[in-house]
Amino acid sequence: MSGPLRAQLGAELRILSRNGEQLLLTILIPVLVLVFFGITDVLPSSLDDHMDFLTPGVIALAVMSTAMVSLGIATGFERGYQVLKRLGPTPLGRPRWLVAKILTVLVVEIVQLAVLVPVAIALDWKTGRASWGLAIGAVALGTSAFGGLGLFIAGRLRAEINLAAQNGLYIVLLLLGGMVIPFDELPGPLADISPYLPSGALADVMREALVGASTQSSTSWIVLGSWAAAAPVVAALTFRWE
Repeated sequence: MSGPLRAQLGAELRILSRNGEQLLLTILIPVLVLVFFGITDVLPSSLDDHMDFLTPGVIALAVMSTAMVSLGIATGFERGYQVLKRLGPTPLGRPRWLVAKILTVLVVEIVQLAVLVPVAIALDWKTGRASWGLAIGAVALGTSAFGGLGLFIAGRLRAEINLAAQNGLYIVLLLLGGMVIPFDELPGPLADISPYLPSGALADVMREALVGASTQSSTSWIVLGSWAAAAPVVAALTFRWE
């Protein structure tokens, strides 16, 4: 790892650790959702153990929080402050800046998993059926899909509008993505659309990986892979650095 990249990665992590709003979004909200619904057991689910439904969905929520919203909001403000415009002639450059952003997302996701999995186990989630290799693959695809979406929005809108758009999309994808509400509990047209959203596909493949339960396993992997391939390409083609 080069000196400029190492320095930028350190700076990204320090900024994130001091940003209470980002820590709330990426760590505290997923934990609170997991604990609240884990204790109350009020979510509708066809699974015998409600933690089998909840835990994969909350992990998918955490990935979306970090890869889309946290990354997108931070990038939008840096773009608005002309930070990205000035990166070109610096030793860091734009490619290393992007690598530092990706590495920051991965570090945060590791921390999220290190927190969420023990909390879920403490709430009596059984890990015996978990395929962690599949889960890591799902997280990687989800990170690519949501990272592409976040950067696409951040690269097109002004910082303040980007902030609202990222949070608005977050709520929509949370409610319609099968993370806390099963697909079959949604109204007819929404239930048909939800499995093809990146959040719906990620939640479904996470349930397959962690508890062996999926509504449409093969289709969900194809949908998630398509989002993971297309979203970063669209973001790269449309991103405006200033």
